[in-house]
Amino acid sequence: MSTLAIVARVCLVVLFPFSGLDKIVHWDKAMEQAKTSPLGGARAMLMAGIVIEFTTPVCIVLMWHPVIASLVLAAFCVITAILFHPFWRFPGFWSGDNAEGAAHFWDFLKNFGLVGGLLLVVGASLALPAPAARHNTPATHAAAQIAPKVDRRHGP
Repeated sequence: MSTLAIVARVCLVVLFPFSGLDKIVHWDKAMEQAKTSPLGGARAMLMAGIVIEFTTPVCIVLMWHPVIASLVLAAFCVITAILFHPFWRFPGFWSGDNAEGAAHFWDFLKNFGLVGGLLLVVGASLALPAPAARHNTPATHAAAQIAPKVDRRHGP
């Protein structure tokens, strides 16, 4: 794994452990926000979020099941954006007349930006060079055109 790939993964996921820590340190405030979800189960949701925010970044950076970890974290970002950043409920969010709505709008978009980065990790993790593609260079192609065709079934 290249240094650039490691740095990119760290930059992509660095905020999540800090967010998990913030939820622990400010448990009451995090619980208040979790209770605004229409799904219920605020305590379980909050604890699951903390576990996801601590474990998946480590998996992604260390490349230990990066596809699963990235998909879990991407789903977490989508769910968080929809449940906790409903900018569409705030009239005037775009005009600047509603600061809370504008903050939700930008947080919503940032979550989906993270989803895009996490999907790039999935794509890069799944991209394995095909054996034929590694050996099919212009030089090997030219050599194959020049080399005599030998029928090995009947000898030289």
